[in-house]
Order: sequence, then structure tokens, then C-alpha cells
Amino acid sequence: MRVFTIGFTKKTARQFFEVLRRSGARRVVDVRLNNVSQLAGFTKKDDLAYFLKEICGMEYVHLPELAPTQGMLDEYKKEGGDWRTYETRFLELMQQRHIEETIPREVVMDGCLLCSEDKPHHCHRRLVAEYLKQHWGDVDIAHLG
Repeated sequence: MRVFTIGFTKKTARQFFEVLRRSGARRVVDVRLNNVSQLAGFTKKDDLAYFLKEICGMEYVHLPELAPTQGMLDEYKKEGGDWRTYETRFLELMQQRHIEETIPREVVMDGCLLCSEDKPHHCHRRLVAEYLKQHWGDVDIAHLG
């Protein structure tokens, strides 16, 4: 099973959609908690669903159960929280939510996990992909940026 990840910041719409189109992904799985903010630019929920279909021939799915809670986000982003603490808390949250059992494999298979962070290193999309690989076993992860 292939799972891709991508963030939209520091990318133009052209770069973002070209990378997705060439990736081989069949859908974008939006793992953001907030996907309608003006800060999301061309990746606001309804706009993104339209662009993905028209430009890339891809589906769009929003799975907020793969996002951190607002409190976790605020503590890490707004209050300058520690990455290790955030990572530990988010991994515990995924375990509590039993995402390996509740998220359909066919939705994630050949999907691209979308979040805002430019790189996957300090981003929850990487943690989601690695968690699913640990529990499902047959997951090949490709970070598109």
C-alpha cells in the first residue's frame, strides 16, 4: 500500500498540483483540523476539492479524526510547545481513537495525506503515516514535500 504526504505552505498552486499530478496518488486525504481558514489559500476545502478534480482528476476526502485537537495545536503552535511533547500526545490520541481500526484502508491506500507544514519532519501527517505503517505493516510512505 502506498501512502503519500504533502504540505501546501511555501508552494505555489502550480508546484503543489503538479507534484500531486505526477505522484500517482488517487486522492488527497486532508488531515487538517481547520480546512476553511483564509490562510489556507488555494487549499480551502471546497476550492481544493474542485481543483483536485479538475486539474489532477483526484478525489478529496477530509478526515479530521487524523488531526490533533485544537488544544494540542494551540499549545504547540501558539504557546511555543515542545515537538517531543506534541508528538507523544498526538501518538497517544491516535491510539485512543483506534485509527488503525476505524479509518478504512481503501481511503488511505494510494492517498496523499495533506497538512499545512512545508516539510514532514515536524508535522502530524508524518506521524499518521508512520503510525498506520506500524499497525498495518504493508505501508510504503513517500513524502512529496
